[in-house]
Amino acid sequence: MSKRCYYETLEVVRAASDADLKTAFRKLAMKWHPDRNPGDTTCEQRFKEINEAYEVLKDPDKRAAYDRFGHAAFEQGMGGGPHDFGPGFGSAFADIFEGIFGMAGGRGRGNRAERGADLRYNMEISLEEAFAGKTAQVRIPTSVSCEACSGTGAKAGTKPKTCPHCAGAGRIRHAQGFFTLERTCTGCQGRGQVIDSPCPTCSGSSRVTRERTLSVNIPPGVEDGTRIRLSGEGEAGVRGGPAGDLYIFLSLATHAFFQRDGADLHCRVPISMVQAALGGEFEVPTIDGGKTRVKVPEGTQSGRRFRLHGKGMPVLRARQTGDMYVQVVVETPQKLTKRQRELLNEFEKLSSQDTHPESAGFFGKMRELLGGRAGSA
Repeated sequence: MSKRCYYETLEVVRAASDADLKTAFRKLAMKWHPDRNPGDTTCEQRFKEINEAYEVLKDPDKRAAYDRFGHAAFEQGMGGGPHDFGPGFGSAFADIFEGIFGMAGGRGRGNRAERGADLRYNMEISLEEAFAGKTAQVRIPTSVSCEACSGTGAKAGTKPKTCPHCAGAGRIRHAQGFFTLERTCTGCQGRGQVIDSPCPTCSGSSRVTRERTLSVNIPPGVEDGTRIRLSGEGEAGVRGGPAGDLYIFLSLATHAFFQRDGADLHCRVPISMVQAALGGEFEVPTIDGGKTRVKVPEGTQSGRRFRLHGKGMPVLRARQTGDMYVQVVVETPQKLTKRQRELLNEFEKLSSQDTHPESAGFFGKMRELLGGRAGSA
């Protein structure tokens, strides 16, 4: 019986691209695969024909030979046949069948160790602690390797055995028609080993939960959201695998006096109307626990800022320091006595444009504006 044309088998035209061939193969393989048609020998034969056709046409050299000589190109004396797939045959279809059937053609991981999970710890510190840095002690509940079984999961005096179902491979090979596929071994869940006598301390998991106390070095200048990594201080690995990492996430508590902006500090200080008018000085605290004096010149207006160089926060991992900004707010006096009112009224009568230049200029412009509108009316 003559063999069917490979292009007809894949239901494509002779000018089909490689992408067209692959798409057609995936569609037909899904339709005719024996797993989807159990017990149907016709489907199995059709599946073999589809595989054979695609194996030839996906290879540029074999396809060129087939286009020139047809099936005769692979008969005796004309080179290797279409079944002469070579060592890379299995891997050629791995990506296709993994996408279609959720199976991988490679070997299982067997008893390969697994890395432990990373852990997160949230820590709040004060602004003063962020300025000076500190060494903090943290208590972390985490999984550690079981000492009773040395991390094997097996009872003392015993040890894990090779899984009898997969011979330690972690996967079961399954012949289905033209292909040999592999699935994760259900007897050992892919580990390659089984434990007949689990460790009573860890119940065979190889890990137990313990609370550990760790020292964390917080450098000066850390900001809100800074992350500190402690390598190998996370959860213990499985079956002797490496431990994960511990990440300390820092947050800064709200300060009663300072507001932080990067390496700079800001604060607001109320001063009296008299102090703003006559000038003077006052003391303010600094973040290092000291004090400094701020001189207020005569005629200081509310909202003016004074910069104190080098009185801010250190820059993390740099030999730099920010500045401190002091903003003064002129406080209007309240609950005046009769005598105070008399003095203020007298002061108001003696005031001139030179005394209040800003307000005099403002109201002068307003009168001009209103006067111009009246004239235009």
